[in-house]
Amino acid sequence: MTIAFYEKLGFEIAFRTVNEAADEKVAFLKLGTLVIETYENKAAALKPGAIDHVAIDVKNIEKVHEMITGAGLNTTQDEVHFLPFWENGVRFFTIEGPNKEKVEFSQYL
Repeated sequence: MTIAFYEKLGFEIAFRTVNEAADEKVAFLKLGTLVIETYENKAAALKPGAIDHVAIDVKNIEKVHEMITGAGLNTTQDEVHFLPFWENGVRFFTIEGPNKEKVEFSQYL
């Protein structure tokens, strides 16, 4: 479920293994130079709070929003927002991943 979700976002599996001590599967997913380590955690609560979100920098927020929504991944039905952060502001939207993690897509202006 987790790997399929990130593959829909364009990630590829870079490496898979098993943490023998914990008997948990581990996968490293890569998108360009970004690598996310995912792993089974039988004690995970699967609710927001442990990590608020991860942010992925994009070049065209409108195009990415269209792609994510078209793929059925915009589970929050979020729209593109603007905040006056950084020098010229940032446009962003947030979806929820399969483990209740927040995934933000940001375009710095």
